Amino acid sequence: MTAPLPRIAFPRIAVPRIAFYAPLKPVDHPIPSGDRQMARLILRALETIGPVEVASGLRVYDGAGDPAIQARLTAAAAAECDRLLSLYATEPERRPALWLSYHVYYKAPDLIGPAVARRLGIPYVVVEATRARKRLTGPWSAFAAAAEAAIEAAALVLCVSARDRQAVEAYGPPGQRVAMLPPFLDLPPAPEVREPTAPPRLLTVAMMRPGDKLASYRLLAEALQLLLAQPWTLDIVGDGPAAAEVAALFAPFGPRVTLHGACPPDSLANHYRTADLLVWPGLNEAFGMVYLEAQAHGVPVLAIDNAGTGTVIRDDVGGRLTGPAPEEFAAALAALLADPPALRALGRSARAHVEAHHALTAAADRLRGLLSGLMS
Repeated sequence: MTAPLPRIAFPRIAVPRIAFYAPLKPVDHPIPSGDRQMARLILRALETIGPVEVASGLRVYDGAGDPAIQARLTAAAAAECDRLLSLYATEPERRPALWLSYHVYYKAPDLIGPAVARRLGIPYVVVEATRARKRLTGPWSAFAAAAEAAIEAAALVLCVSARDRQAVEAYGPPGQRVAMLPPFLDLPPAPEVREPTAPPRLLTVAMMRPGDKLASYRLLAEALQLLLAQPWTLDIVGDGPAAAEVAALFAPFGPRVTLHGACPPDSLANHYRTADLLVWPGLNEAFGMVYLEAQAHGVPVLAIDNAGTGTVIRDDVGGRLTGPAPEEFAAALAALLADPPALRALGRSARAHVEAHHALTAAADRLRGLLSGLMS
């Protein structure tokens, strides 16, 4: 058995620094997504605690279950470990007092943070850890094992959903600290009170890719087919490799549905400001940043009830949660379209809910309290 590598001794620095890493979606990745947005928000929250440096921009992601891809990324991560340890040896003022990685799971394990933290003798923290032990066999077995090892190495695991917390606590090592960090966002200005439009303006904001996203678009189209007799229009903001399939799903609705493609932040904010209801089923969503964004703009949301959506949506407080069948989604949507006062009330409670439970300022305070003891 190989002996563990010795820790590297460095002089203590006056101001503790935090190393940040997002293996799945680096903060400078060119394609917008909820994951990239959350990584950027965590970085901003950490900046309120002290100096933060993005330690690496290496994306470690294998969506295909390809051993060759996993081997190549493992080698690249080993080189990054060597680079960082050399950097901290030659520039000790940049040595972190704590390493924090965001979103670690079997398709995107952290192959850098645990090794560097162990060599430096500093705490390692994970935000949003997903344990999938069934993946320890099959095409992702090597990456799944690496993800499990990284999560087990964490001195603190911060979970964004109760479902993830249950798995982390069930399989974690004795004494591992586990806590909740609800998803959060930087609140936009409070929305102006306005009457619902006629016909009601529905909005969908989501990436267009195969799998659960495309399945959600398909469910939404099937639900809307049941509501052709009711007045409504739908704006869809999003793009991706399944864009042609999404366009085909909604082509039968003609001018009632407008596809806008990907939109910059200002244009997206305008879509939120003019929408009456966000409709997105959210099949197997981890949580869904779009639900928080819509509610922050005073827009109620309609989604399928699952462990992820329930993390950011409270039924009848800012939104409605339905069963997974298109008929159930259509029935809930029809009820809301027929009750403009209910839509207005949900919009008001949506903003209040996000202010109270999902604001950046509150998350920064929570992070500060959770991490301060580890950095002392």
